[in-house]
Amino acid sequence: MSAQRPFKVLGIQQVAIGGTDKERMKKLWVDMLGLSQTGSFRSERENVDEDILAIGKGAFAVEVDIMQPLDIDKKPAVHATPLNHIGLWIDDLPKAVAWLTAQGVRFAPGGIRPGAAGHDICFLHPKSNDEFPIAGEGVLIELVQAPADVIAALG
Repeated sequence: MSAQRPFKVLGIQQVAIGGTDKERMKKLWVDMLGLSQTGSFRSERENVDEDILAIGKGAFAVEVDIMQPLDIDKKPAVHATPLNHIGLWIDDLPKAVAWLTAQGVRFAPGGIRPGAAGHDICFLHPKSNDEFPIAGEGVLIELVQAPADVIAALG
């Protein structure tokens, strides 16, 4: 491994679950398991209607995002893999992206951008290619810029 890693993974930020009927997922996660809804997100570009749920509080909260496609026939198909992606808190997202890219990690298109919960995010691609031989091996992984309180609590 070349060079010292200039960032730290602090913890799990989210787990995203996709399906064709968000209300059915809410019945389980909110009504039966007692998670609270902290937000929602709709994006035509990302073809998603998403509710943001929470387990725990403060820096130790973990999001459970339940997602359904706005149009079942369009991409991305957020429901096609029920466990859609996992999100990791990162202490310095720009440094992480630069370093990981230099190591041959493949990122999904879109770059660093604001995410559904208001934190800057980007995604590691689930599949490698010749140019970038390291990827999620079938798993979409979201890197999420941790806010100062999370860095202080988990760093």
